[in-house]
Amino acid sequence: MTHKIVVVYQSLLGIYGDRGNAMVLAKRLNWRGIEAELVTVEPGDPVPDDGLVYLLGGGEDWAQIAAVKALEEDQGLHRGLDAGGVLFAVCAGYQLCGHSFTVGDNDEVFSGLGLLDVETRRGDQRAVGEILTQWTKPDGSMSFITGFENHGGFTHLGSDATPFAKVEVGVGNGRDGFDGAVQGRVIGTYPHGPVLPRNPEVADYLLELALGDSLAPLPRADVNAEHDQLRAERLQIVRTTKNRAEQTR
Repeated sequence: MTHKIVVVYQSLLGIYGDRGNAMVLAKRLNWRGIEAELVTVEPGDPVPDDGLVYLLGGGEDWAQIAAVKALEEDQGLHRGLDAGGVLFAVCAGYQLCGHSFTVGDNDEVFSGLGLLDVETRRGDQRAVGEILTQWTKPDGSMSFITGFENHGGFTHLGSDATPFAKVEVGVGNGRDGFDGAVQGRVIGTYPHGPVLPRNPEVADYLLELALGDSLAPLPRADVNAEHDQLRAERLQIVRTTKNRAEQTR
């Protein structure tokens, strides 16, 4: 069986390299001997309803509006989630998964897909820079997530959604001290990077959630060693930057 990793509307929601998230998911399955293919669909193409993981990336205001309209008309993403697929949505993709979001200088409100119990409105500052969050994994242990955020919207979570991670450095959702939201098999978050190459533990979590089973350890010592080194460097850089900023206040 070949599992589909589906990039949804790359031309609309792909300005921050978020396609890299899909590439990581497919490669980490392939490395374990599990067949996977990367599928990219654009507006006007049917979104397959048999995807393992769907990905929505970052985009401009007009792209969000166009993406919501096309996805509501197509309904393939909705059918795919109903069939057991997992959705990972980043930044603009995260915002449009909520009930509503604002765009433009006049903060016009548009309806979202309603897949997450969240609302997004313009914040009092633009969040730009490295973000570091603490993610509590399903087994109760904690892991850090690093990435880069660039968004003007602040997201408020309703009672049906839970935060994805706690912010240590950066802005995330806004004033609540958290980043992202989780509701069922839909996960939204603000960091780009793209975020999954930086944080392969999150990639494996998405795959395990979608497969309904644990994954074997990655049989690539070289990849694991390189990742550990790069991850340590990123954590050191973001914390050093934070400490310098605090000392100059």
